Amino acid sequence: MINSANSQPIKQLSLFPSYNHQDSLKPSPVLKWAGGKTQLLPEIKQQYPQQLKQGKITTYIEPFFGGGAVFFDIYSNFKIEKAYLFDKNPELIILYKVIQNDVSDLIEELSTLENEYLDLDTEKRKELYYQVRDNYNRFDKQTDANDYRQEWVKRAAYTIFLNKTCFNGLYRVNSKGCFNVPMGRYKNPKILNKDNLLAVHQAFKIAEIKHTDFAEVVNYANESTFIYYDPPYRPISKTANFNAYSSLDFNDDEQRRLRDIFVKTSNQGALQMLSNSDPTNYIDDPFFDELYKDFNISRILASRMINSKGNKRGKIREILVTNY
Repeated sequence: MINSANSQPIKQLSLFPSYNHQDSLKPSPVLKWAGGKTQLLPEIKQQYPQQLKQGKITTYIEPFFGGGAVFFDIYSNFKIEKAYLFDKNPELIILYKVIQNDVSDLIEELSTLENEYLDLDTEKRKELYYQVRDNYNRFDKQTDANDYRQEWVKRAAYTIFLNKTCFNGLYRVNSKGCFNVPMGRYKNPKILNKDNLLAVHQAFKIAEIKHTDFAEVVNYANESTFIYYDPPYRPISKTANFNAYSSLDFNDDEQRRLRDIFVKTSNQGALQMLSNSDPTNYIDDPFFDELYKDFNISRILASRMINSKGNKRGKIREILVTNY
């Protein structure tokens, strides 16, 4: 992940005038997230719509919020007044609502967890990790993530704790919605990043955060809106399926339903960008070329680092679809 406080400015920022909502630390993703867009930001931001730098975009929508790297970049550099951030993963929404509403209590809870974990030897850490994971999986999976409760603070802290201490920072659940990633082998994991949590809390002041379907965007799309879609990627092989970020499947019918929403919101005047895998990496499969044939499709190189086989990692093409 990129920590904006310590890294050098990305050169592509010069393409657009900078606008800072705050003079302090710029927010960055709270979680390590499979498919997160931090590494691809230099390529993605080159294709932001011109209307964004011209100040004509006042509303930003991201219906598959995930780690939120694109939102944090746009919030930090452009004058948007309102953001609508959606996701179907209830644990993500619970976490982000806690950051929005009770960040101080979350920081206190994480500080306690971090101190306890780092003071333990390897075996005791393992006991604590699986105890937290078991407790996490006992939380009510049917809770309404849109009905905020202060009691979610511990649940949100567990989400961050598990993300920072589990194997490879993966978020994976089974069909019952239970987190099932084993413990990782980190000697000194940074469980609490207080400054970034406070920066994210500040960014969320302009946001409506909601557990809902991506089709909700039709209620907010207009000429002053920029929408970025980062759905669960379509597998590019029979074994390359990284959609298990929730217990819900995102198959080709869902990809087609998303295209229909992309068309509808385009007709409403919204400017839009969509990311996905490129099935032509390995086989002649023009699925997205045909699905989005009426829009602009470009291909960018991305690093795939979550393959279990080292020789399968490296650069791979992904697609960006825009309606401008």
